[in-house]
Amino acid sequence: MKRFLTFLPFVLLLLAMKEKQAYQLFTKEGKATDRDKMLQELAKADVILFGEQHNDSIAHALQLEVAQKLFQTHGNQLVLGAEMFEADVQLVLNEYFAGQIPEKNFEAESRLWSNYASDYKPLVIFAKTNNLKFIATNVPRRYAAAVANFGVESLPNFSPDAQKFMAPLPYKIDYELPGYKNMLSMFGGSHSMGEKGSKMVAAQALKDATMAYFILKNLQPGQKFLHFNGSYHSDNFEGIYWYLKQLKPDLKIMTISNLSQKELKKLDKENRNKADFLLVVPEDAPKSY
Repeated sequence: MKRFLTFLPFVLLLLAMKEKQAYQLFTKEGKATDRDKMLQELAKADVILFGEQHNDSIAHALQLEVAQKLFQTHGNQLVLGAEMFEADVQLVLNEYFAGQIPEKNFEAESRLWSNYASDYKPLVIFAKTNNLKFIATNVPRRYAAAVANFGVESLPNFSPDAQKFMAPLPYKIDYELPGYKNMLSMFGGSHSMGEKGSKMVAAQALKDATMAYFILKNLQPGQKFLHFNGSYHSDNFEGIYWYLKQLKPDLKIMTISNLSQKELKKLDKENRNKADFLLVVPEDAPKSY
């Protein structure tokens, strides 16, 4: 019964989506497409970065659909992973999936996001039910906070055990990437050492680099990795995408970006080329919080 109640919001939302157009998919060039055509292209990738707006209920419903469809094709060669789980809770995830600990302990010890029950639990249950790996890819927030407050030079001071949960040091930071430059502009535009903008970008880069690192660490030949993250971590083929390409240039990666527009008939010009596929929802689309 609990499992049914977990999926009920998704079922109701999917039924509502069938009643009227709740979203439109576009290619990066702005050509309208559909889920099945997108899935055909996603099937060719080694890694799929599904960028979301964290409170977009339609995006979360489509994430589950994509996972289900890819599982039908790839079976246990499909691996799921998410920004929403930090690398140091991987042991807790593994113990829960193995049936060694109760669900309540898993949820109590995993530092779950406030919208876990409505938005991410269906993905976790789907993976657990079908014996799929689910990888906690994000850096523990305490280390990102250390960089944001004390700078990237603080990381080598952490123990070897702590460093296992982050990208290998030193990690490269390209302050000229447009996404990072936009962050810098919010803090006055300078990235000289010791300034707030530099530290904030370095913290963001640590998250991106760590997620890329754990994706590759858990991707075996022949497997497909479906990763869920905020759109800003993969938009414009930057962030996680950029780090994956730095580590493995020949990797086949596809990205999805989730955004809203007033109209669904065509993709706004400024939204072109943000990702391989654009999931566009109405501005009044349902939100989970």
